[in-house]
Amino acid sequence: MRDGIERLTKNLGQVIVGKQDAIRLVLVALLSGGHILLEDVPGVGKTLLAKSLARSIDGKFQRLQCTPDLMPTDITGTSIWNPRTGEFEFMPGPIFANVLLADEVNRATPRTQSALLEVMEEQQVTVDGTSRPVQSPFFVIATQNPVEYQGTFPLPEAQMDRFALSLSLGYPTEDEELQMLQRLQDHPQTNDLEPCISLEEVQELQRLSAQVKVETTLQKYMLNLVRATREDEEVTLGISPRGSVALQRTTQALAFLDGRDYAIPDDVKYLVPYVLSHRMIPAGGRQSKAIAERLLNTVAIP
Repeated sequence: MRDGIERLTKNLGQVIVGKQDAIRLVLVALLSGGHILLEDVPGVGKTLLAKSLARSIDGKFQRLQCTPDLMPTDITGTSIWNPRTGEFEFMPGPIFANVLLADEVNRATPRTQSALLEVMEEQQVTVDGTSRPVQSPFFVIATQNPVEYQGTFPLPEAQMDRFALSLSLGYPTEDEELQMLQRLQDHPQTNDLEPCISLEEVQELQRLSAQVKVETTLQKYMLNLVRATREDEEVTLGISPRGSVALQRTTQALAFLDGRDYAIPDDVKYLVPYVLSHRMIPAGGRQSKAIAERLLNTVAIP
């Protein structure tokens, strides 16, 4: 099964130029069964990454463009009266996909954002009192504009807590951007990508990832980091138990990607800025990533 990861990484690399760390973190989120939040300026490849992943795993892709007038039923779907049958028929929304790109999610109103809460946690949608499971695997890639952009609504804490990881792609280097332009002439684009791994293989990789061994001492290290955020004077709201679970699951996925059946402290240290920073609410305008880095330097490693 490990060759499936290599095929998937190589396939994404055909289209995504110079973002190996981002590809790695996206795969960590996918294998851990979580979701990922990309905060960036427009035009740096977020949509391309989501579409390329969906084609690579032969999954159904849906793109949801979030706007202030978007309604919750535009995401989940709604029941429509069919006069021929005399019954209401459910018309599924874009949430019923394997890879959902929620583009500019913080342009939607808080009410609409909340429509994603249930499905991201429980992989089901409840409409008109009926719960409907979404397809498996189910993976959300949400993009967020910087909060200083006009027309944005900050994501509430409950929504941020649903994302396993948060990161920024950033601008490419000069060489990477030149390579991107050159690839436009003689390399495949998203629509030319061939599936390299099946949905069943993805589910099996997720199952194997969850079997990676995490020693009790390493679990205590994770909890010491999490509890430190709850007691730190520079943090208004610390990490929830859901954050502890996400840190362990992503640590297992990272170890699995690196070919190990056991996790090590370096896995945790690498992931903490991506897994914990967006879940914290810092006090007094401080930067959550700076706090996470400081805690990594002060909490003892087993």
